[in-house]
This record gives sequence, C-alpha cells and structure tokens, in this order.
Amino acid sequence: MLLSTTPQIEGYQIREYKGIVTGETIIGANFLKDIFAGIRDIVGGRSASYEKVLRQAKDIAMNEMMERAQEMGANAIVGIDIDYETIGKDNSMLMVATSGTAVVI
Repeated sequence: MLLSTTPQIEGYQIREYKGIVTGETIIGANFLKDIFAGIRDIVGGRSASYEKVLRQAKDIAMNEMMERAQEMGANAIVGIDIDYETIGKDNSMLMVATSGTAVVI
C-alpha cells in the first residue's frame, strides 16, 4: 500500500477514488511513565517512554486506516492527515486519528 500526505503520488496516475478512510486509537499513559516524563521535563531532554507510546498509537491508527482501504479495493491512500489529541480526565489518554482518501493507482 502506497501512502502519501500529498494529493497525488508522483509517477502514478490515480485511476479510481474509493472514498475517505480513517483510523483511530486511544491509548492511556500509565502512571510510572507520567512520573518519569515529569522528571525528564524538569531536568530536560526527551521522554523516550512517551515517544514510544506516541509511535505505537500512530502505527495502530495508520494500520487500521490501511486495512479499511484494502477492504475497499484500494492500493494507495493519498492526502493523509494525522491528528494527535489528549483526552479524558486530566488529559490522561492520547488519541491519534488518521484520515485520507483511498485510491487505486
């Protein structure tokens, strides 16, 4: 499956538009990660534990979107957008939503 954030893929002609596809995931950040991330914020540096969770959430949402596109008979997704939000009590949950247009190239 070819993926692109642009409306077209260079070198390919879109033969058919299948429709909009989405993928969503919500992941909770656990208590220990919050503590270590808070310490990291105080002393500086990157929070590897949060970065790992963020990548996992994005990968899950992207895979879900690709599965939906394949079910529609698409072999590519163009115009992909990835949104990140914190939700829930005390913003303790991370939501990643992906969307794009499933196409046949």
